[in-house]
Amino acid sequence: MAKVAVVFPGQGSQYVGMGSAWCGAHPQAQEVFDLAEQASGLPLAKLCFQGPLDELTRTINLQPAIIAVDLCCWLGLKQAGITPVAVAGHSVGEYAALAAAGVLSFEDCLKLISLRGSLMDRDASAHPGAMSAIMGAEPEAVAALCAEVEGEVQPANFNTPAQTVITGATEAVAQASALAKERGLKAIPLKVSGAWHSPLIAEAGRDMAAALAEVNFAAPACLHAPNTTGEPTSDPAVIKQELMKQLTAPVRWVQTVQALLAGGVDTFIEAGPKKVLAGLIKKTAPAGTAVHNLQEPGDLEQITGAL
Repeated sequence: MAKVAVVFPGQGSQYVGMGSAWCGAHPQAQEVFDLAEQASGLPLAKLCFQGPLDELTRTINLQPAIIAVDLCCWLGLKQAGITPVAVAGHSVGEYAALAAAGVLSFEDCLKLISLRGSLMDRDASAHPGAMSAIMGAEPEAVAALCAEVEGEVQPANFNTPAQTVITGATEAVAQASALAKERGLKAIPLKVSGAWHSPLIAEAGRDMAAALAEVNFAAPACLHAPNTTGEPTSDPAVIKQELMKQLTAPVRWVQTVQALLAGGVDTFIEAGPKKVLAGLIKKTAPAGTAVHNLQEPGDLEQITGAL
């Protein structure tokens, strides 16, 4: 039997229309959107189903929106009888993973995500920054490159063995990107509204940690791999502690995928819009690893058939 890890995408995977088919097919999905709108006070269903994309993409809107869709996909998997041995999520997607594992209730998850989006939007306005994907170098080389630049810049996402996203002050990120190009690497600016996973949003990180401290974390129904370590754990105290660090620490996605594989996972299902994580996993996992993507209800038949 397949040993499945379900993984949840975060910001960058959005598209207008996401979640619409789930709400049309499953009453539980509409309940998720109702909860998300109550928690955020935002018209998330309208933004997801109708756009406009620019408004959907604002971090204050997008974080609760993307998690609502991730959770709809999770409910579809659950209804199909798919039980993972582990879960993980990329950046904001980690909150969906915690809800899927039963660590957080859906209500607490959506309340926390709505706060997270609001805090990050606040700090991005107060401390503008940038992010850029550096491609063609190992993570250690990108970290060393950042250290050569004056100003605030550091790795944000260790996405694949040859792709690391950097984050920080706009000028410092530009300098690091220019240095990368001089060394024959690709540097692609990302369309983001802030320097996520950097000290520039440290105030949001402290406020988020304070909010998390007040929330009960239950024992997970399966292993969870925190972003900050990439090491699977079933200890709710460790999960909470690491989540408190998440906003200003790098997302260790390569380590996450490698650790899950080392733990026996042989099948990954990305539950959420688009196929970003599926693409990253294929660049890290060995050939032959099964990688599936669940965006719409119609994808379930193919996945259950493969399993």
